[in-house]
Amino acid sequence: MKNIQWFPGHMTAAMRMMEQNTALVDGVVFVLDARCPAASFNPKLKKMAGAKPVLYVMNKCDLADERADVLLKRIKDSGVNIIKINSLNSGSRRDILGAIEKIVAEKRERALNKGQTKVFRYMISGVPNTGKSTLINLLAGSRRADTGDKAGVTRGKQWIRTEGFELLDTPGTMPPAFENQKLALRLAYVGSINDDILDIDDIALALLRELSEKYPSRLAERYGISQGTPLDMLETVCKRRGFMLRGGEYDYERGERAVIDDLRKGKLGRITFDRIEDLENLRF
Repeated sequence: MKNIQWFPGHMTAAMRMMEQNTALVDGVVFVLDARCPAASFNPKLKKMAGAKPVLYVMNKCDLADERADVLLKRIKDSGVNIIKINSLNSGSRRDILGAIEKIVAEKRERALNKGQTKVFRYMISGVPNTGKSTLINLLAGSRRADTGDKAGVTRGKQWIRTEGFELLDTPGTMPPAFENQKLALRLAYVGSINDDILDIDDIALALLRELSEKYPSRLAERYGISQGTPLDMLETVCKRRGFMLRGGEYDYERGERAVIDDLRKGKLGRITFDRIEDLENLRF
């Protein structure tokens, strides 16, 4: 399997833009994928925030299971401001508003003591496809930022002005290199890395292997998979779905894309890939 690397030219420009705009904001919101919060943590973004107060948001919690709560608690116990939400659920708006207000509470109090009325600004950042723009639309109460179900929808900065505060929507940015290929694979599973630059064969087989280790019952329920190598499992998917070519050959590509698509759409149930050990050596 080839190592996953993805740091196209526009990401270099995006990082430079974000560094330049950090001075203009009062706080930074880092959006993580609740299914893989360790994988979706970008230390370069954390470094960029510097001394600014930071809030981590584990988004897409509707797609993650109870293991995400264990990860959330471990991160929170380390003294980090973090919450979990589903940015597609309007009920999450109150939670996120309260959390971002908390990280600037001291600064707001100082301003009030000086008789100043300040409009607070927040930068929304994270790796691609974690739901940053959807979160902004939730906070703004309307569709103000472009959204999509694949990496790379937001390419430039967007200031979103709403009642009481302003939000800076930024492009999704990856680390320049993936030191941990296990975590990189998980980002590929959930669509944070552009499919066009990936070897779908490798990604699908790795996904089947990891699901068979952590969620074998889901594979059994969805595809009738009981055991076997990742290739055996893929062939079972093809037989179950009728993905066959002339001469009785398996249509591997259709089977691979079906498994990946099922995961991303939640058809395999709630899944959390990361475990406690994946948080080791990460400084949120």
